[in-house]
Amino acid sequence: MIVVALLPVIAAAAPVRVKDLADFDGVRGNDLVGYGLVVGLDGTGDGFRNAPFTEELLAGLLERLGVNVTDEALRSRNVAAVVVTATLPPFARSGSRIDVGVSTIGDAKSLLGGTLVMTPLKAADGNIYAVAQGSIIASGAAVEGEAARVVEGVPTSGKIPVGARVEREVEFDFAGIENIRVALRNADFTTATRIEDAINRDFDRRVAVTQDSGTVLVEFRQLGDVNPARVLGRIENLMVEPEDRAKVVIDHKSGTIVIGERVRISRVAVSQGALTLQVSEAPMVAQPNPFARGETVTVPRTVAELRNEPGIGFAEVAGETSLSDLVEGLNALGVRPREMIDILKSIHAAGALHADLIIE
Repeated sequence: MIVVALLPVIAAAAPVRVKDLADFDGVRGNDLVGYGLVVGLDGTGDGFRNAPFTEELLAGLLERLGVNVTDEALRSRNVAAVVVTATLPPFARSGSRIDVGVSTIGDAKSLLGGTLVMTPLKAADGNIYAVAQGSIIASGAAVEGEAARVVEGVPTSGKIPVGARVEREVEFDFAGIENIRVALRNADFTTATRIEDAINRDFDRRVAVTQDSGTVLVEFRQLGDVNPARVLGRIENLMVEPEDRAKVVIDHKSGTIVIGERVRISRVAVSQGALTLQVSEAPMVAQPNPFARGETVTVPRTVAELRNEPGIGFAEVAGETSLSDLVEGLNALGVRPREMIDILKSIHAAGALHADLIIE
């Protein structure tokens, strides 16, 4: 188990740029997706019996290239049907290149050495915004023999760096906007008002107003005839001291516990012990005497053990304790990783843990 404690150094929080705390409304990427074909695999592609859509896709590709494959039985194991994904960045221009991800949808075993054939990428509106093609960089390897198979990583997915070219731009008249909203990634009224104050102080006039805990509206009309891009470039570099909520994050899969600096705990007593029930089967085989007419039988034998491991009694954690005292008190209980997670959940259920408990 890993326990991470976010301890204060000098100040409660260091100043952070606005661009690291918030996004600007409308300045966003768009998800793209496509369905294509990977060729050049070393016998690790789709089996057409289990993936008939791959055969249809290959036949359609050959037909478009002028090859007549009507009534032909295609049985190549060097091709695979894939789903191609990408993100169109904000203000991407026609001709610029973007990265794409490739993942199999059939029973292909590996994309190592494969090449993606020209694949259109569509957005949610159904229009084609980019076209992908290129050699795939897979993130794993697979070795197979007659009776065993070893897989390292995930060879059925990969990346193509700058593998797609933008063909269509997203229309957005950024220069003509009159206002824009600053959207906080972690909504908080205190942080929002500090961003508002920082903007108004920097421009020496009231151009920003907090609308809610996650939104600050900036009015460009208050600044006269200005370039919105230059104004946002000035705003995103302003330094603001963010405010955060007290949180305890628990990841059950890895046993990781992250405790925020502002976590506080009321006076509480904790006792920890363990009750272990162990059941094991040890069957015995009974053989008949030599030359006897008996039969060999299996006699079941079960061993059950109930063990109560004594705890350390009650351990008291003083009220209004600091984070370091809280971690020290939990460690003093001498509990195992999973038991520490259970203790934190129980303290929260008792109302003594003053923080948001997030379990993943």
